Amino acid sequence: MEIIQIDPTNRRQTRLFLDLPFRIYRHTPQWVPPLASDAALVLDRRRYPFYEHSEAAFYLAMEGERAVGRIAAIDNRNFNEFHKSETGFFYLFECEDNREAALGLFEAACAWARGRGLKKMWGPKGFTALDGLGLLVKGFEYPPATGIPYNPPYYEQLVEAAGFKPFDDDVSGFLDARTYRFPDKIHELSARVMERRGLRIARFRTKDELRAIIPSLRELYNNSLGENFDQVPLTEGEMKLLSEQILAVADPKLVKIIMKDNQPVGFLLAYPNITAALRRTRGKLFPFGWIDLLLELKRTRTIDVNGAGILKEYQGLGGPAILFSEMHKSVMEGRFHYAELVQVSVHNSKMQLAMRDLGLDFRKVHRVYEKEL
Repeated sequence: MEIIQIDPTNRRQTRLFLDLPFRIYRHTPQWVPPLASDAALVLDRRRYPFYEHSEAAFYLAMEGERAVGRIAAIDNRNFNEFHKSETGFFYLFECEDNREAALGLFEAACAWARGRGLKKMWGPKGFTALDGLGLLVKGFEYPPATGIPYNPPYYEQLVEAAGFKPFDDDVSGFLDARTYRFPDKIHELSARVMERRGLRIARFRTKDELRAIIPSLRELYNNSLGENFDQVPLTEGEMKLLSEQILAVADPKLVKIIMKDNQPVGFLLAYPNITAALRRTRGKLFPFGWIDLLLELKRTRTIDVNGAGILKEYQGLGGPAILFSEMHKSVMEGRFHYAELVQVSVHNSKMQLAMRDLGLDFRKVHRVYEKEL
């Protein structure tokens, strides 16, 4: 067994790194490949905006010429500066059921982090706000929401064998809109709060209309979510990349912005679930995968709610009711059958309570781990 740090400019090494999940999940129908272009971009130090302020290293576990595991080690300097911490992250961990390979990968990632003066390691946690968080520990029988991690059950044992301890859980709530009875009182409360606070919902018909408001969303995101323990304010370059990724799969009608006068104070981001198309195309849009993706955007009956926030001053004054009311309207107006509210931290007690009151089925749990270095 050999652990190597890959050279991202080495095509053979990067191909081994990117191809490994396809072999691990070849008999797993639930797994969804990432968009091939997005997966390759994180290795590109010239184009990926993360490297404007931070650094990462990528490792492979090799048995001869065969890759059996991989991992990324991340030093997000913006995160540590914002949170006054010395934390590294691991991400993109994939491994055969091979304890020796897994331990070697984690030791390499931790050694790299220690060498940069970091004191602890969290993970799985990625580079940006759109990267799915945590290790799946419940809900293996269900396919993931778009962009959310899936992994085999044995990963939990491999991570804990490397000395990592559970740190935080994120739950995803599911509802079947065909049988679910949404409480009318939530709509009524939302309407009262909006009238009393002078709020309105900005709606969008085209991607050009949505694109025009994106610059102001960066400030809104940074002000509404930036203080969460696992989040960090977005740079201009990161927001530009995220907006391109969002616009690629967005249905403008499913994006709702809560406005006070002409100032955004909250948002709800929902997307049609395109995982079926990603499976069929193996994540490749070219030459013809984009046609399949466009068709899936129209025929899917599942919506993923993967981003919601509201400024502090509105959170305790009925703000969650507005978000849930608009979520339900998006489901019904889009004639979706199913909805998944993706990855809400158990530390977010207000959102957790609201989800429980609404009767959402917590079908999946993703766990973030921590280790002192």
